[in-house]
Amino acid sequence: MEEIRRKLERQILEQMDYRKDISDEDIAEMIDSAIVNLEELACCPVSQRIRLKTDLFNSLRRLDLLQIFVEDEEVTEIMINGKDTIFLEKSGRLVRYPRGFDSAEKLMDVIQMIVAGCNRVINTSAPIVDARLEGGARIHVVLPPISLNGPVVTIRRFPKDPITMDWLIRKNSITASAAELLRKLVLSGYNIFISGGTGSGKTTFLNALSQFIPEENRVITIEDSAELQLQGLPNLVRLETRNANAEGCQVISIRDLIKASLRMRPDRIIVGEVRGAEAFDMLQCMNTGHDGSMSTGHANSARDMLSRLENMVLMGIELPLPAIRQQIASGIDILVHLGRLRDHSRRVLSIEEVVGFRENEIQMNSLYQFEEMGTDEKGMVIGSLVEKGELVRKTKLLAAGLS
Repeated sequence: MEEIRRKLERQILEQMDYRKDISDEDIAEMIDSAIVNLEELACCPVSQRIRLKTDLFNSLRRLDLLQIFVEDEEVTEIMINGKDTIFLEKSGRLVRYPRGFDSAEKLMDVIQMIVAGCNRVINTSAPIVDARLEGGARIHVVLPPISLNGPVVTIRRFPKDPITMDWLIRKNSITASAAELLRKLVLSGYNIFISGGTGSGKTTFLNALSQFIPEENRVITIEDSAELQLQGLPNLVRLETRNANAEGCQVISIRDLIKASLRMRPDRIIVGEVRGAEAFDMLQCMNTGHDGSMSTGHANSARDMLSRLENMVLMGIELPLPAIRQQIASGIDILVHLGRLRDHSRRVLSIEEVVGFRENEIQMNSLYQFEEMGTDEKGMVIGSLVEKGELVRKTKLLAAGLS
C-alpha cells in the first residue's frame, strides 16, 4: 500500500495545474478519480481505500503523517528525530510509530508549511525556530547542520478545552485546600511564580490559575510562542515575540514586549516563561504596582528557582547580589513548584511563600509539601500535599477581604 500511495501521489502531482488556485474539493476529487481508476485497487476493501484517501489528502494538502497525530486527543507530544524516527507520547508513555516520512524533503515541506503559517522563517542560516500549529500546539524545530539526525521536530499538544483547577483536583495533582488557598491568593493580587522541570505542567497550571482572575482585570500575556489558554477574561491582550527575517523585520524580544505592555494600562502581566535577561523586567513589573502578575520558569525546586532568577537577572544587568535578592523577595509572593513523578503523573510538589530578605538570604515559608506514602499495585505513586504552615504576609489578603 505504501508503494501504491507514492505512485498515486506522483500521479496527482503531475496532473495539478499550478497556474490556478486548487481547492481542497478539487484535490479530493482528483484523489477519488485516481483511486477508482487504479487497477491494483480493484479488489481492495472499502476501509483500505478510505484510509488511502485520507493519507493522500494529508500528504498533499495538510501535514502528512503529522495530521493524524495532531488530531488525536490522546497524543500529547510528538517527537520527530529525522525522517525515519517518530516517537509519540500517549497517556504519559512514549511509543515509537512504525512509519516515517517518505523523504527528508517531504518532512522539510511540512516544516516550512507550519513555520510560514506563523510568519516565521527557518533555513540553514536560521536553523532553530519556535512556532505553533493552528490548534495552539507548540512546535520547536532544529535543522541540519545543527541537528545531525536530519530535521528534528518536537510538538507539544494542549487540550482543546482548557484544564480547570477542579480537573487538577480530580487527578490528584493538587488538594482542594491548596487550590482554595491559591484561589484567594490570585483574587487578592499575590504575585505567583510557577517552577518545574520540562513537561511538569507549568503552562497547564498557569492556565488553571487564570480562572481565578477577576473578569474586570485588564490582563496582558507575553510569550515566545503564544500557547496560554487563559479563561474568562474579556479584557485580554496577547503579545508574542518576533524573530528577525530576510525582509528586514527587527527582533521583538520578551524584554521589548514587557516594556511595551507597561504603556497599555495593565492590571496584571503574565509572562509565559522567563529564560534570560527578561527576568529583571518581569521583577520590575511585580515591584511597580502590577499586583497579581504571574510567570513560569524551569528549575528542580522552588529554592533552585530563586537561584536561577538571580542568574537570569545578572544576564541583563550588573547589580550587587543582595540588590537582586531584595528585588526577588519584594516582587514574588508565592512560588508553586511542580514535578513529574516516576509514574508519569504531574503533581504540585510544594507551595512556598517568600516572606522577605534577611541576612543576605531570601526567606521562605513552606505552606504545602508533597509527601509520598508508597505505590499501589499498578505502580502509581500514593501521596498528597500536606499543609505545613500558615501564610505570613497577609496584607493583600486582608485588603481584599479574603482572610
